[in-house]
Amino acid sequence: MTAMAHEPLTQEEVLLEGFLALDTPEGFRAELIGGEIVVTPPPDGEHEKYISRIVRQVIKLSRTDMDFSGNKGLRLRSGGGCPKSHVIPDVTFAPFDLDLFAGAESWMPCDGVAMVLDVTSARPQADREAKRRCYARGGIPLYLLADRDTFQVTLFSDPDKDDYRALTTRPFGKSITLPEPFAFDLDTADLL
Repeated sequence: MTAMAHEPLTQEEVLLEGFLALDTPEGFRAELIGGEIVVTPPPDGEHEKYISRIVRQVIKLSRTDMDFSGNKGLRLRSGGGCPKSHVIPDVTFAPFDLDLFAGAESWMPCDGVAMVLDVTSARPQADREAKRRCYARGGIPLYLLADRDTFQVTLFSDPDKDDYRALTTRPFGKSITLPEPFAFDLDTADLL
């Protein structure tokens, strides 16, 4: 019997295989963000309150009818400073007419996603830096970050390679304009 030669796996392939084989405890979520496996415990009530307040406004006020998914796994392209990543935003928004989530696999591509929302939690730097760069690399047009440590909301837009070229930051209590396809001013008074 002859042994077959196999190509050795790259470090990135080994990491991805290990990540996809993880069995996280109930309620926890695992992400592969920029080459690092991040396991996050279940969120606290304040975290969920922020999400609820923002999602309610998006659904009620957006010019384009929006569909949303909480904790939807996104498979993002690799390249530059962001190796292939599997990221779970707190909320993923897509135009309702696309029906993007129907029949989607656990880890879906980000084509058609209009905006992702994250609220900072146990690892705020991952939301501020690594996830932002991965979302930009994936071409997600808008990234909304509600930062509970700095008491501000930031909208990143105009993705280009590994980052967004534009950002707008407002303190909690001030509104922030969400451009098309949303086209409304998000009120952040409820986040105080």
